[in-house]
Amino acid sequence: MNRKLSAIAKVSIVVAIGCILMLWFVPMWRIDLAAPQYPEGISMNIWINDVKGDVEIINGLNHYIGMKTIHKNDFKEFVYMPIALGIFCGLGILVLIFNRRSLFYMWTGLLLLIAAVSMYDFWKWEYDYGHNLDPTAPIKVPGMAYQPPLIGYKKMLNFEALSQPDFGGWFFIVAALLLTGMTVYEWRRASKYKL
Repeated sequence: MNRKLSAIAKVSIVVAIGCILMLWFVPMWRIDLAAPQYPEGISMNIWINDVKGDVEIINGLNHYIGMKTIHKNDFKEFVYMPIALGIFCGLGILVLIFNRRSLFYMWTGLLLLIAAVSMYDFWKWEYDYGHNLDPTAPIKVPGMAYQPPLIGYKKMLNFEALSQPDFGGWFFIVAALLLTGMTVYEWRRASKYKL
């Protein structure tokens, strides 16, 4: 039985690695906020190893409702994520060299696992950020939580929040969809050999 990858699967490995490498050059995620006092909006861009944008303005606003300040050094993910994705890219080169379908399946599964764990971790941070409030904050609204949306839109008091992938996030999504689609293609191709 042929256990080698098709030419198109090999190309998909190179494209997926290229997409993941883009995360070092463009932000992964963004949260945009709009309110009457900020009609032009303010935003926070989350990179693979940093958080940028209007972070100081957001920290100043969130102080009034008791939310924690956001600082790059508070995120262990900014250390782990580059390492995890660097290892993923290195393993992709090995999958290309060894040219085995089973390794390709496992490699695709690894990317999907990284995606799932990352989204859960992000949701967990947002939950803590929006619920674990300073009881001595100047503004208190009983029963109110300020958890930003994981993805999509949410209105919180007079602020509207939109959370969505930035350029890097879309590159990641393209890599995940490409490898998932190619895994299905390779599995069907392998099934034909068994007949």
